[in-house]
Amino acid sequence: MSVSDLPDELWARVLELGAASAALGFRDLCCLAIASRRLRRLSLHPSLWSGLISRDFPSQSQPSSSSSSSQQQQQLDPKSLYRTKFERHKLRMAEARRRAVYEAEGRVLACRRRLTELEESMCAEGDRMKATAQELDSLERVRSASVALNVWQPQVVHGRQKQLVQQCTVPVDSRFSALHMELKVCKQQISTYKNAYNKEKLKLNEYEEALSRAKYHPMQNSNHTSPPGNEPQAKRKRLK
Repeated sequence: MSVSDLPDELWARVLELGAASAALGFRDLCCLAIASRRLRRLSLHPSLWSGLISRDFPSQSQPSSSSSSSQQQQQLDPKSLYRTKFERHKLRMAEARRRAVYEAEGRVLACRRRLTELEESMCAEGDRMKATAQELDSLERVRSASVALNVWQPQVVHGRQKQLVQQCTVPVDSRFSALHMELKVCKQQISTYKNAYNKEKLKLNEYEEALSRAKYHPMQNSNHTSPPGNEPQAKRKRLK
């Protein structure tokens, strides 16, 4: 006995078991509907699509409190009702995907803004450390000149060192210690900024990967990779 000799009752039971066990989905029933007229008639049975509604949309299959919505659902056959619920589900999923993309873009922008702030802070701290080092170098020359005044030197060198010491208007020793401390603080601050910058850079890479995953859409990417008209033309050329 061939498969086509099976009675409709047995085919209907097979389809019911397949839908109940999640072996058959709505795509499978749609494929069966275009296989033959008999399978189309059997795949359109209301009990199959009612079972799919209860299985795929359990939260939406509960009776609605609104009388108008319940009357509209009663007027639709189960397949049309499934199509309506599926289209609404697609819209909700697309909206959720858009929200995920917006949130990922916000995290990327915030991370880049933070990196820019850290770069500006490191540059400012670097300029401060450079100015401190220059002032420290000047005080070091004044300090060396004040010590050298007590040693015999030619008159020209002695006069130049004396002039250098007289031009200094701040107490050398106290200012020298303060500059050393400030230079140490600048180095520590720059090291802190660098560590924060590296961590923020890693976070930016993670956020950009999450953004690319949120933007990824298999159908859209496949359409962009190969133009729709190229492959059929190549096949025609080969057939010729």
